[in-house]
Amino acid sequence: MTGFGRRELLGATAGAAALAGLVACGTTDSGKPSGTVATQGSGEPGGVTLRWWGNNGWEIRLPGGKTVLIDPWLTRFHTGTYTEAGADPETSITVDTALIDRCVDSGELRADHILVTHGHYDHLADVPYLAKKTGATVLGTETHLNLMAALGAPEDQLSLATGGEFLRFDSYSIRVLRSLHSASGTRATVAFAGTRPGLGAGKIAEPKVIRDLVEGGTLAYEVSGGGVSVLDFGGSNYIESELEGLRPDVLLLPAGGGKIVDYVARLLRVTGNPRYVLPTHWDDFDYPLTDPARDWGGLEPLRAAVAAASPQSTFVTVDHLRTFTP
Repeated sequence: MTGFGRRELLGATAGAAALAGLVACGTTDSGKPSGTVATQGSGEPGGVTLRWWGNNGWEIRLPGGKTVLIDPWLTRFHTGTYTEAGADPETSITVDTALIDRCVDSGELRADHILVTHGHYDHLADVPYLAKKTGATVLGTETHLNLMAALGAPEDQLSLATGGEFLRFDSYSIRVLRSLHSASGTRATVAFAGTRPGLGAGKIAEPKVIRDLVEGGTLAYEVSGGGVSVLDFGGSNYIESELEGLRPDVLLLPAGGGKIVDYVARLLRVTGNPRYVLPTHWDDFDYPLTDPARDWGGLEPLRAAVAAASPQSTFVTVDHLRTFTP
């Protein structure tokens, strides 16, 4: 049985793993682990905050009380992804509905839109239940929508995106960009790659194990509101031509990209050297969200690459459940 580790998936060296844990939503006044405080930038307040829910899970709160979630994955079931063996593709997909209920019912987590960058287990598995719980509109590719419908997501809340869409709402906008997941292995393979055509043509089998949650195309998103724009990538690759003319204030930059030519330098250059660069997808998610994030090996190389390519950008590391205000 072949495992998939982040050396293969993101092209970087992984660290050790331990048992998964749970988020205790609503157990502190601040909604953060005890001993942590909010991390803030020095820019003028725009009514926008970003909170990191681990992996590539981001909560963007916008003026007018609106909230956008990107790749929210609270359950963090044990996979061994960052062990030497890598993730067991036969790992069962589980969703901690009690945990999600606590987070949503307490008001600590909410969503008007949920943006899915790609279909892997650590990005998509919780979204169907979160969609039902919050009533949020979910954006993703045809494959992502097929997978989520098979996992029980309300189909009338699923909105097809292919890249190129620009969506405007009362106090914010969402720009959808075509993107790439990674390049790894000797032939630039992507773990669990594939597609699931046939939305509306019949029910596909319910995904049971993480092998069933395929990449299914990768998207990036720019969320803008309150005078602040945030650009997020769910994988450690991108399509440079898609980013021409974008000038995000905050870049959420995944660790990895070891086999991508000038991964960091090209991205920062084409996006105009954003004021803030926040690392994402750098924590070993076999550890609980209530613990400080544990670097699987990609954080410090990413920090060094940003400093070399764009010394005027401020590199801000946000810990689990902490909040950044640009």
